[in-house]
Amino acid sequence: MRVLEGESKKVAGLLLSTCALLLLAAPVLAQTQTPATNWYQFRGNQQLTGVSALTGLPATPRHLWTYEAGESIESSAAVVGGTVFVGSHKGELVALNLENGAVYWKYRAGEIGESSPAFDDPHGMVFIGDLGGTFHAVNARDGRGLWTFKTGGEIKSSPVVVGNRVLIGSYDGHLYCLSVRNGAMLWKVKTNGPVHATPSVAGGVAYIAGCDEIFRAIRIADGREVFRVTSGAYTGASPALFAQNVFYGTFNNDVLGVSLRSKNVAWRYQPTERQFPFYSSAAIAAGRVVVGGRDKLVHCLSATTGKRLWTFPTNARVESSPAIAGGRVYVGSNDGRFYVLDLATGKKLWEFNAGAPFSASPGIATGRIVIGTQDGRLYCFG
Repeated sequence: MRVLEGESKKVAGLLLSTCALLLLAAPVLAQTQTPATNWYQFRGNQQLTGVSALTGLPATPRHLWTYEAGESIESSAAVVGGTVFVGSHKGELVALNLENGAVYWKYRAGEIGESSPAFDDPHGMVFIGDLGGTFHAVNARDGRGLWTFKTGGEIKSSPVVVGNRVLIGSYDGHLYCLSVRNGAMLWKVKTNGPVHATPSVAGGVAYIAGCDEIFRAIRIADGREVFRVTSGAYTGASPALFAQNVFYGTFNNDVLGVSLRSKNVAWRYQPTERQFPFYSSAAIAAGRVVVGGRDKLVHCLSATTGKRLWTFPTNARVESSPAIAGGRVYVGSNDGRFYVLDLATGKKLWEFNAGAPFSASPGIATGRIVIGTQDGRLYCFG
């Protein structure tokens, strides 16, 4: 669909002015914090740390607006230049005004599950995958479709843009590298199971945790495998990268810290009290790894040793991936509540009861937090 009348010039100005800001911020993308003004993709940045440099968010946020998508939102929002991009099971990628939730445009894709949009500034594009196996490139200014690429299985992985290339995983068992310009396939890597996870990226290498129980390092230039580590379990979570280590949970009820230097599992955390899988992807800040568990707990671990520092109980599975900003943890639960926790202690500072499960993850930018629910509502807090 075209941009709604009266909003076209407004959103064009927002996105064009943002381009200059993002070009200046480009070196920051190589860091482990997402700039305070933007949340570019799933987990905020290419390292998938889930951390925003934003400070000053209130300990008890206010509910500012709600957008009704019509069907479940499991996709996590990207926020760039005051515009929110999010997908839904209705099959729509939507662009919204961050200030008031007004719709700029809607793009029709297939049913969108957990795949989350990624924004590419130099080309002014947004990317997302759907459950029909189609990968979409969309003009960020007006919602016009630019190209599509068909894979052989559903896409739940989220895209990561690296220069003129975009990476995406598919349930057909491949990680694909495509040209941003026209969607031409540059290479694909076959694994022994669905590629559910989103790759983390640093130093020209993509890292994926696999449903085939293997963690892989793949060179982005040519798709060559650099090394692999056996995880020992089916993995649905995406690997978070920090200081030459990656962290991810598994369906063997544990969380792994993998050293990229020694290329082995440095530590393995497994709660002894309750044995449940970890589907949530971890956030990393201040030497702490924070991750949700299907045991209904939010877990905080030492990034160095894997030792448990604290847990916070909810009333249902925690499949939402936490985000961290200003010393606080922001995370949803399938109990229908969105929580703000103190990173140092795990103490609950605030909660919002939406009455429907939060399995999507929060996006944080420009003093706002956005997150969707399984009953089709996108909430904005600030």
